[in-house]
Amino acid sequence: MSRPLASVFPVWAVALLGAVGVAIVVHPDLYLTAIPMVFALCLLLSFVIQLAMPVKQGLVGRMTASVGGAAVVLAVASLVLGLVAL
Repeated sequence: MSRPLASVFPVWAVALLGAVGVAIVVHPDLYLTAIPMVFALCLLLSFVIQLAMPVKQGLVGRMTASVGGAAVVLAVASLVLGLVAL
């Protein structure tokens, strides 16, 4: 795995684990309130990971991939959990 992708996938994994955690732990009435909190965590984690990398070139692209991927994962989770909560 290339180094830029190695810094992107952990954020996606946290988004997926956070969505599963929300589905398991949170009451169905609060699903769509908890998902943005997971997204905020992913955003902060992305900043921490990207700024900790020794290579600063490509920072914007890696941040976009990290946050964009997390947004897609959480959008799908929101759709599924929204349908479950009906």
